[in-house]
Amino acid sequence: MSSSPIPKLDEARLGVLGGSGLYAIEGLKDIEELKVQTPFGPPSDRLLAGKLGGIEVVFLARHGSHHTFTPTEVPYQANIWAMRSLGVRWLLAPSAVGSLQEQVRPLDMVVPDQFIDRTHQRPLTFFGDGAVAHVAMADPFCNTLSRVLADAGESLMPEGRQLHRGGTYLAMEGPAFSTRAESNLYRSWGCTVIGMTNHTEARLAREAEIAYASLSMATDYDCWHSDKEEVTVEKVLENLKANAIVAKEIVYATAKKIAESRPLSKAHNSLRDGLMTTKERIPDSTRQKLDLFTSPYWGKFNY
Repeated sequence: MSSSPIPKLDEARLGVLGGSGLYAIEGLKDIEELKVQTPFGPPSDRLLAGKLGGIEVVFLARHGSHHTFTPTEVPYQANIWAMRSLGVRWLLAPSAVGSLQEQVRPLDMVVPDQFIDRTHQRPLTFFGDGAVAHVAMADPFCNTLSRVLADAGESLMPEGRQLHRGGTYLAMEGPAFSTRAESNLYRSWGCTVIGMTNHTEARLAREAEIAYASLSMATDYDCWHSDKEEVTVEKVLENLKANAIVAKEIVYATAKKIAESRPLSKAHNSLRDGLMTTKERIPDSTRQKLDLFTSPYWGKFNY
């Protein structure tokens, strides 16, 4: 396998996948609405491209602008493919989570560095149909981008709220919340927060050679906390709104830092040593779907 060139990041874009409560980015200028066709179907919604903090940014509401997709129904492959097709090489994922640890209080935020997958109805790869790839996932969130995100967000947290660096994100299928037994099981595993979306995005982003980082926003203690009220949609929505205000400020500050440094990530070459099937053995239809990611290694597919 020949080594790939270092990706050119001078014109690369920053992507933002808005989660529950974050359906737009304030301050995005020169906005262009884009409808992207992908080999994996349509994305969750139209994508909004514009300028923010000195860099081109692409925004997409992962559940749709009217929150019409359950966590299982989100078209993850189409969303990530669309982002990469628009030149996104860094991807921020603000999302609502429940806290599994006492020290992560409601309205705190976490930039996790690990996850455990408990989903069972998700597409976990772009590959298959005659093409095999195994990307490294020991560090599923980009360390470089996560550090930039945490540095930007730490000073913006309101008094009495904290941004936590590192932690394990437990990904559950949803859409129902945990049982108390499940919640206590995840705590016994040392998990920090529980959510329903970031794990799937992180895996696909790695295959798409996009650096990915999560801004996990705690809306409540998960139901393990016997001294607290049970999780209710009403309380979650209230905290979602409060978190979204701070999240928008953090995204803006992170965009400025990315514009200044345009950091190289190990994720930007993640397929270099992961492609197993030789291009001569791959069906043309599969080559065409994967060409966006694999052309540096297999050469451009002739349509």
